Amino acid sequence: MNYDLIDLRLFIAMAEERNLTRGAARACLAPSSASHRLRRLEDALNTPLFDRQTRGLALTPAGETLLRNAREVFARIEQMHANLQPFASGIRGHVSVWANTHATHTFLPTDLADFLRQNPQVSVSLEERTSAEIALAVASGEVDVGVMADSSAAPGAASGAPASGGAGAGAGVETVPYRQDRLVLIVPRHHALAARASVTFAEVLSHPFVMLHAGSAIHTFTTNMAASLGKHLDVRIQVRSFDAVCRMVGAGVGIGLVPRGAVPAAGLSDSPAIIAMDEPWAQRDLQICTRKGATLSGFAAALVNSLHTAGQMGRASPLGQS
Repeated sequence: MNYDLIDLRLFIAMAEERNLTRGAARACLAPSSASHRLRRLEDALNTPLFDRQTRGLALTPAGETLLRNAREVFARIEQMHANLQPFASGIRGHVSVWANTHATHTFLPTDLADFLRQNPQVSVSLEERTSAEIALAVASGEVDVGVMADSSAAPGAASGAPASGGAGAGAGVETVPYRQDRLVLIVPRHHALAARASVTFAEVLSHPFVMLHAGSAIHTFTTNMAASLGKHLDVRIQVRSFDAVCRMVGAGVGIGLVPRGAVPAAGLSDSPAIIAMDEPWAQRDLQICTRKGATLSGFAAALVNSLHTAGQMGRASPLGQS
């Protein structure tokens, strides 16, 4: 490789400034040195990265591709430094955790905070993934601990449809219960459905929905369930978190389908009304998974025990309670 990180950093600066001199100044290099490094980089890649114009530099298609990848390189380097920093600070243990959207946005923030307060010598890295991805990563040893949907209770399992991201213990992982929860319908407080105690999914399909982003397990499941009933969801808006779904619904944008544990406490003027889903697939339990037959590190084992205990002591609140 005939170029280095200095060359890539210079290239990013020149691409963003659209000017060699200003890019060189950002990279703390003389223009002549920057020009030499750019020629060397283009020679190494065997393609021009800029079109030289009278008013500055314009990226070629190859330059656009390199810019995107170079930014990813430096993002990964920064993440590497962040991952290593705890060890330099004296932290003696690290546990990697992957969790699905449901767990990440409901129960894990509080439960992980409790664990970390009790174990200040440990750091945890948490990534949000689908349950299927979590099971594969844990089974392969890429991740220490996973939190995912229980396939036997996941949406679709009871109806004969594919489970929404669920994965069972047969996929090379062992599981213990974490939390019990249910999917509920949330609607604006003055909505026509707000006075209902429970509804079926078929009854609400004529209303516009606020949904998590396409690709999330609950989005895939909900659209598939609508299709199985011969209907199409009217998706008014897609957002990135359950909290955003609740806020949009409370503001009157539409109705939503979320885990009960993701709904904020009642009492605020824009809090959505909560309605039980009269469907067998509404039960939405979470499992902690580890690699089958593996011996966990002491810190990972402590985390599993802490999460399991938290789940047993703090079952999801009954419908209608905060």
